Amino acid sequence: MTADHDSSAPAAQPTVPLELVRAHLVAAAAVGLDLDAVATRAGCAGVFARPDEYRIPIDAFARLIRLTWDTLGSETAGFTEQPQRPGLFAMMCHATITCPNLRRALLRAARFYSLVQDEIAIELVEHGDEAQLRFAHRNRRGLDDRAFIESLMVIWVRWSSWLIQRELLPDRIQFAFAPGSYREEYARMFPCDHYFGARENCVVFPARYLDHPVTRDSAELAEFLNSAPESLMRRYIESPTLSSTVRRMLRRRDDIAGAGVEDIAALLGISAQTLRRRLREEGNGFQEIKDSVRKESAIDQLLNTSRTANEIAESIGFSEPSAFHRAFRKWTGTTPGAYRDAAQRR
Repeated sequence: MTADHDSSAPAAQPTVPLELVRAHLVAAAAVGLDLDAVATRAGCAGVFARPDEYRIPIDAFARLIRLTWDTLGSETAGFTEQPQRPGLFAMMCHATITCPNLRRALLRAARFYSLVQDEIAIELVEHGDEAQLRFAHRNRRGLDDRAFIESLMVIWVRWSSWLIQRELLPDRIQFAFAPGSYREEYARMFPCDHYFGARENCVVFPARYLDHPVTRDSAELAEFLNSAPESLMRRYIESPTLSSTVRRMLRRRDDIAGAGVEDIAALLGISAQTLRRRLREEGNGFQEIKDSVRKESAIDQLLNTSRTANEIAESIGFSEPSAFHRAFRKWTGTTPGAYRDAAQRR
């Protein structure tokens, strides 16, 4: 048995590429905010004279975002014509903290935002075993709003995870735009497959998460709101959870179906028992993560290869094509062939 171990060495502070910081602040600059002045107040004077590949500490990034919101009086940092005043996100959290489960919380949160503004639309849709959280931005100013959409996704995924006290692991993220120049950062934001040029912006995740109860209370919410929502944006760049690490390791394997918990545990340098326990503590199971990766591999092959459904079934460990068809319909609410045809018509 491999011995468990933990490193006691302090981790270096995560950083963000300056090109991503600029993308988050493009709307603020467009409405006339002096970014150099904000950077000075945030303790990183002169940073915008640096080249795009320069990286700044995550804490400096968080301070820049918070100061931008405060200066503009809007939690959208200028991406909406109608300011979304600081405190709006907090009121949404108060409106949802008493919901019985994540499904009701997301539906109520989406309804809340639809009542107070009309520039951002958020919708929860369920298909079979899949749930989709869709985001649309009217973008009346015609700005490059990729970073804004990405930040909305990060915030809502991390907020959902906080509500149910388990990491919500997306199956895939679909973007209705081309990737930004900071493409390597997407894996840090979302440890799953990313599709660009899609019909809509959406986070796709297993619908089972929707039935998880909201386990937080008002006292915990007060503490959470002391640093939200910018803390949720900041978290995407921090150390990954074990669940997301296991998912990433499985996605890199050629033999997903044959990968057992003992194999992954050995690669991590811990026992299989410890791996199972730590995944349970994060609210996820090894088999659930593995099944999710198999599903995403099937979808990726349907969309990006000419393989037949039977060939795809064999590649992800289904001995019988009929079993794969049943599983795929359960996952997505449709057949592999219909799924591929619908994607090609878009």
